[in-house]
Amino acid sequence: MKKNILLSLILLLFIHTMRSQTSITFLSKDGVIITADLYFVSDSLPYMILCHQAGYSRGEYKETAPKFTKFGYNCIAIDLRSGDAVNGVNNETAFGAKSKNKPNTFLDAEQDILSAIDYAFKKSNKKVVLVGSSYSASLALKIGTTNDKVKAVIAFSPGEHFGAKLNLKEAIKNYDKPLFAASAKAEAADVSTLLKDIKSPNKKQCTPSGKGEHGSKALWKSTADYHEYWMALLMFMRDLK
Repeated sequence: MKKNILLSLILLLFIHTMRSQTSITFLSKDGVIITADLYFVSDSLPYMILCHQAGYSRGEYKETAPKFTKFGYNCIAIDLRSGDAVNGVNNETAFGAKSKNKPNTFLDAEQDILSAIDYAFKKSNKKVVLVGSSYSASLALKIGTTNDKVKAVIAFSPGEHFGAKLNLKEAIKNYDKPLFAASAKAEAADVSTLLKDIKSPNKKQCTPSGKGEHGSKALWKSTADYHEYWMALLMFMRDLK
């Protein structure tokens, strides 16, 4: 069994697979145009929605989205209205929201994720997996608690990122779906406290042996512990039915 898992990890990380990447747009709840990168595999597959951290763009998943497709999902990496740029990719949604004087706080980005869920569900009629990074990981947990179109959440460095506007721990206490959480080692205790009340039968928390990394950058090759994160995620996805 362990040998098979290691082989799967090697295939996931090192064997390059061409995927059709296309820029797409759709509307958020308040009319803001959301820009996203679609990594398409097949009409028969469900979708993963990939959400970036503060100050970033859909470019956060430029390296990792093709690997996510090997789990058997089409992927949509979205620009949220709260962000800027990373890996040479500008956040077009954030630019559009500012040009229309639309609110662009962390919480305002929730409607962008909800619109992406609706877009993906309409395409496949299958529940989505939400992948979040930092503040968007927190939003993914909040949304996943109540949204019937969400099958599971993968949360990198979730936390209380909203101040007095939202008590996330309280908001997600009834979350009962599969959950994978990961963080830098220094964040692990706080993440554990945040998720303590969640009673999901499939809840995994990954803490690296080294210092790790904040957000989904944990999966980048530039992160020393990235193999550990990928191994833990692979085992979670293996059990996700």
